[in-house]
Amino acid sequence: MRFVALLAGVCVLLLVPAAGIHAAQPAPAISAQPEPADDLWNFEDDEEEVETWGTLLRDQAGDLLLFVAFAALALVSFFRKSVRLKYVTLVAAVLYLGFAKSQLISVVNIYSVLTGNLPVFRYSLAWYLFAGFTVVSTVLWGRFYCGRVCAYGALTQLLDRVVPARLRVDVPRWLERRAALVKFGLLGATLLYFLLTSDIGAYRYVEPFWMFTRQASTGMWIGLAVLLAATVFVRNLYCRFLCPVGAFLGLLSKLTVFGIKRWSECNTCKICEKTCEWGAIRGPEIVMTECVRCDDCERLYADTAKCPHWIILRRRSDFPQAAR
Repeated sequence: MRFVALLAGVCVLLLVPAAGIHAAQPAPAISAQPEPADDLWNFEDDEEEVETWGTLLRDQAGDLLLFVAFAALALVSFFRKSVRLKYVTLVAAVLYLGFAKSQLISVVNIYSVLTGNLPVFRYSLAWYLFAGFTVVSTVLWGRFYCGRVCAYGALTQLLDRVVPARLRVDVPRWLERRAALVKFGLLGATLLYFLLTSDIGAYRYVEPFWMFTRQASTGMWIGLAVLLAATVFVRNLYCRFLCPVGAFLGLLSKLTVFGIKRWSECNTCKICEKTCEWGAIRGPEIVMTECVRCDDCERLYADTAKCPHWIILRRRSDFPQAAR
């Protein structure tokens, strides 16, 4: 992790000798060397500012403040478990990080970390804040970035909400678990290709994030259209099965500090497992490599009318009164 950036000034003044010569004095000898053109005009040198942290921060303040505001919105929606704020965050991610800034964590960034070829810190403060937030939030809560920050993931989640449920195809659990491994294979293959060839241009064929720049070949747009059409039927298709960045953050999420609470009743209850649209719940276990902290199961845990844990507790507390 790293954060923050440098400007102030010098000036040089050309002095021209005074031409006050007494009229009675003989005329001075004319120099055989012509004066430099710059001296003839007597222009002052332009001031050149020197970088300071203050001026660098001032120049990048807009980007820094906008991302801090977005991160605050994402965190508030996460801690409050608010469905409305979650969708406000997803819309903001698409518009701000997607179409306005085209800023997403890419497999190219992972390659840059491996090779040490990173942006200059003092000129890229907002990017380092963005990357640092992604890493820290992943270690703290898991794939928080995938569930709330990634512009492409946000777009597919919004798409899922407007597509009629009757069009969806439920992937069998056995196939879903095997398909989830594909993204890890793509991560390894892509990084190996980069290391062997140093050709980072290939990332455009494994990530659709370029769509936010609106610069691609006709064939790539056709491929994107096919991918989005398939996402209509298989929810979050790319994020669940194909995303190398999701695979990398999934591996990092094995370090998650604050996992999701589980009750003893979770050993037999299947309500959350059936509800999870990411295939991240398998019996009593939450698979952190797949979980994007979407809040669906956590809201169910807190629902005293649906969660068996609370229903059983309520019945136990009512039983002594009924026995009287």
